[in-house]
Parts: sequence; C-alpha cells; structure tokens
Amino acid sequence: MLNWPQPRNIKALQYFLGFANFYHCFIKNYSKKITALTSLLKKDSPFIFNEEALSQFQTLREEFTTAPILAHFNPSLPTIVEDDASDYALGAVLSQVNESGKNSIAFDSHKLLPAELNYEIHDKELLGIVWALKRWRAFLLSLSNPFEVLTDHSSLQYFISSKVLTCCQAHWAEFLSEFQSTITYCPGRLATSPDALSRRDNVYPERGVDFISKNPHNFYQVIKQDGIQES
Repeated sequence: MLNWPQPRNIKALQYFLGFANFYHCFIKNYSKKITALTSLLKKDSPFIFNEEALSQFQTLREEFTTAPILAHFNPSLPTIVEDDASDYALGAVLSQVNESGKNSIAFDSHKLLPAELNYEIHDKELLGIVWALKRWRAFLLSLSNPFEVLTDHSSLQYFISSKVLTCCQAHWAEFLSEFQSTITYCPGRLATSPDALSRRDNVYPERGVDFISKNPHNFYQVIKQDGIQES
C-alpha cells in the first residue's frame, strides 16, 4: 500500500479511491481527508495533482497501513457515539468501554450535500448526531442500556429549549425518540480519548453552565461541561 504510485490521471485516481472507499470505515474523518482528491474528479476541471492532493494521497496510504484494529460490538457494554460537524463534512466514532478501556467499533464520515452546506451551524450539528445514529441504528437499538453521545457543540441547547421547531428539526426529534440515550457536552480540553474528534474552541459555554432537559418524545438529553450530575 505504501508503494501505491501517485495517480497521473482521473482513471488512476478513481481506481485508488475505489479501493479506499471500500475500507473507509477504518479511517476516521475519511470524507474530510479526500476533499482535494475528489475535487479532481469533477468534469471540466483540469487534472492538477497539487500539494494538497498529494498530501491527502500520502496521508491515506499511511493510514491504511496503521489503521486501528476495530473491536467487535457487544450489546451489553457501555456505548459511546462521538460526532463532529465541520463546514463541509460530518464525522463520527462508535466506541464501547470494557475492562481494558475505550475501544473503537467503527468510524464513518459523510461529505455534506449542497443543500446541507447551507444549514445553520446548530442544524449541521444536529444533523451530525442524527446521521451517526442512522448509520449505527441497528447496533444502538440492540443495547441493554442507554448509550452516550459526546459532542463539542454547546449550541445544541437551541434545539432543546426551542418551543418552535422547523419541519426538519421536528423530523429529527421524532427520529431521536427511538433511542435511549444521553447527549453530553464535552469540550476538547476535557476529552481524554486519543480518538476524540476535532473540537472547536468557539462553542465553549461559560464554565459551570449545565443544560438538562427532556423533550416530549422521551429523548433524554444532557448537555454539560464538567460531567454528569443527577437532576
């Protein structure tokens, strides 16, 4: 894999990405890491393998040879979903905790569609959670106990406290009602896992502020800064 030659044309790049896409679940934030490469596949665009494309190509080659070993899913273990939404893509990690610590079960990512690129930031963040839960719905619904969603987005309080939801938000709320879960606000400086997704500093709330609520659909959500407290 490390000796894979640099693609010299669209056909060669398509061949490489075809292989990469088949194993993309082993690469965290995969969609973010191929943006420069996929842009070279656009029609009427010159095939110029610039420094950014070369960097992404080399990074992928290395990651495919050092990708973490994924653990088998166990419905009886504590389960964590970590999500991240950027301007252009979504990323998520499914993990479980056993006596040896936190183990990754799956990685996934999604390049935002043109319509999704226009979402407000809080809607992108909510979309990230909904998308991750859809990806692993079968796993999550089989759990014996509630699972935890870790997010670095404090603006999720907008969704919880709002009395008026858009049609899209109402649809998401109905979907989220299927799950027994908590959403925990986890600033990057408090994240201890090396596999934690990238986090932004500009969404941190004031220290000590907790937001706890329960929506009409029984989707219990907790957004906090310094750990879970009983309400």
